[in-house]
Amino acid sequence: MAKFTAILEYTSDADRLSEVRPTHREYLRGLLDTGKLYSSGPFPDGSGALIIYEAEDLAEAQVLLATDPFSKAGLITG
Repeated sequence: MAKFTAILEYTSDADRLSEVRPTHREYLRGLLDTGKLYSSGPFPDGSGALIIYEAEDLAEAQVLLATDPFSKAGLITG
Protein backbone atom coordinates (compact mmCIF):
# COMPACT_ATOMS: atom_id res chain seq x y z
CA MET A 1 0.00 0.00 0.00
CA ALA A 2 1.10 3.53 -0.73
CA LYS A 3 -0.27 6.96 0.07
CA PHE A 4 -1.70 9.17 -2.67
CA THR A 5 -2.76 12.75 -2.09
CA ALA A 6 -5.64 14.49 -3.83
CA ILE A 7 -6.09 18.24 -3.52
CA LEU A 8 -9.71 19.00 -4.34
CA GLU A 9 -11.05 22.33 -5.45
CA TYR A 10 -14.84 22.64 -5.24
CA THR A 11 -17.20 24.41 -7.59
CA SER A 12 -18.96 27.50 -6.30
CA ASP A 13 -22.32 25.68 -6.08
CA ALA A 14 -22.70 25.90 -2.28
CA ASP A 15 -26.25 24.54 -2.28
CA ARG A 16 -25.30 21.41 -4.23
CA LEU A 17 -22.17 20.91 -2.09
CA SER A 18 -24.33 21.03 1.06
CA GLU A 19 -26.78 18.59 -0.48
CA VAL A 20 -24.13 16.01 -1.44
CA ARG A 21 -21.82 16.50 1.59
CA PRO A 22 -23.51 13.87 3.84
CA THR A 23 -23.09 11.21 1.13
CA HIS A 24 -19.49 12.31 0.56
CA ARG A 25 -18.78 11.95 4.30
CA GLU A 26 -20.38 8.49 4.36
CA TYR A 27 -18.16 7.52 1.43
CA LEU A 28 -15.05 8.73 3.26
CA ARG A 29 -16.12 6.87 6.41
CA GLY A 30 -16.40 3.69 4.35
CA LEU A 31 -12.91 4.23 2.95
CA LEU A 32 -11.57 4.79 6.48
CA ASP A 33 -13.28 1.63 7.74
CA THR A 34 -11.72 -0.43 4.93
CA GLY A 35 -8.22 1.05 5.29
CA LYS A 36 -8.36 3.02 2.03
CA LEU A 37 -8.32 6.48 3.67
CA TYR A 38 -5.32 7.74 5.61
CA SER A 39 -6.59 11.26 6.32
CA SER A 40 -8.85 13.96 4.94
CA GLY A 41 -10.18 17.38 5.74
CA PRO A 42 -11.65 20.52 4.24
CA PHE A 43 -9.77 23.76 3.72
CA PRO A 44 -10.68 26.41 6.31
CA ASP A 45 -12.26 28.65 3.66
CA GLY A 46 -14.46 25.83 2.32
CA SER A 47 -12.97 26.02 -1.17
CA GLY A 48 -11.81 22.42 -1.25
CA ALA A 49 -10.17 19.63 0.68
CA LEU A 50 -7.14 17.41 1.03
CA ILE A 51 -7.60 13.64 0.88
CA ILE A 52 -4.83 11.09 1.45
CA TYR A 53 -5.72 7.64 0.15
CA GLU A 54 -4.12 4.30 0.98
CA ALA A 55 -4.06 2.44 -2.34
CA GLU A 56 -2.13 -0.26 -4.15
CA ASP A 57 -1.26 2.08 -7.02
CA LEU A 58 -2.17 5.34 -8.72
CA ALA A 59 -4.91 3.67 -10.75
CA GLU A 60 -6.70 2.54 -7.59
CA ALA A 61 -6.37 6.02 -6.03
CA GLN A 62 -7.88 7.53 -9.18
CA VAL A 63 -10.83 5.15 -8.93
CA LEU A 64 -11.34 6.07 -5.27
CA LEU A 65 -11.47 9.74 -6.23
CA ALA A 66 -13.69 9.15 -9.26
CA THR A 67 -16.25 7.25 -7.19
CA ASP A 68 -16.45 9.96 -4.53
CA PRO A 69 -19.97 11.45 -4.51
CA PHE A 70 -18.50 14.95 -4.97
CA SER A 71 -16.74 13.73 -8.14
CA LYS A 72 -19.83 11.95 -9.43
CA ALA A 73 -21.90 15.13 -8.89
CA GLY A 74 -19.39 17.26 -10.80
CA LEU A 75 -18.53 19.34 -7.74
CA ILE A 76 -14.73 19.07 -8.04
CA THR A 77 -13.01 21.41 -10.47
CA GLY A 78 -9.36 20.66 -9.79
